[in-house]
Amino acid sequence: MSQRNLEILTKIILIYSIFFIVMKAVIIFGGSWLVPNLLLMLPFLIFGAIAGLQIKRNNYSWWLVGIGAAVIIIIRAYETSFSVWVQQQIVN
Repeated sequence: MSQRNLEILTKIILIYSIFFIVMKAVIIFGGSWLVPNLLLMLPFLIFGAIAGLQIKRNNYSWWLVGIGAAVIIIIRAYETSFSVWVQQQIVN
């Protein structure tokens, strides 16, 4: 795959991370559970920061794209069950 594809995928991860963080912040302020949503925001804060640094330094890595895509898919697949589980652990 080309360097251009790597740059585009890194930017997509950055944009998605920003979108996800903003979305979770809005629902937290809307009255949703605090702790589960903060925990779900954490990986996106990390990936967003790393992707932002890579874009700023113009130094891209396929590792970020691969791991970032896998984490995005896993979090989106198990987001609801994770949130319920964390909230139940806090209540108990």
